Amino acid sequence: QVQLVESGGGLVQPGGSLRLSCEVSGVNVRDYAVGWFRQFPGKEREAVLCYSSTRSSAYVEDSIEGRFTIAGDYTRSTILLQMYNLEAGDTATYSCSANPGPACSGFAAAYESWGQGTQVIVSS
Repeated sequence: QVQLVESGGGLVQPGGSLRLSCEVSGVNVRDYAVGWFRQFPGKEREAVLCYSSTRSSAYVEDSIEGRFTIAGDYTRSTILLQMYNLEAGDTATYSCSANPGPACSGFAAAYESWGQGTQVIVSS
């Protein structure tokens, strides 16, 4: 059974950086596509970035404007979301998700497993 645990969220000032980690256990993470989503209060989840062994995919590119990157540390079964130059508009709950296979998707419904989420607050 896939288990995902996010960490690294918190309060950061505008312009600051955070690195979120998604630790995947119970499966070989190399066999899964892992997506990072975020959810604003009262809104649906939106895909941010996805990583798999064959490629990474970016969503909401206009919003993140290259400020976010994704990387896989397979030695630690962890997918990292690095966020730079954070803005107040990035304040959200960030969750990671996993689905078998190498194909990333920007649709939350495509993912079978989810972590509990970690909150990111960008405020001065």
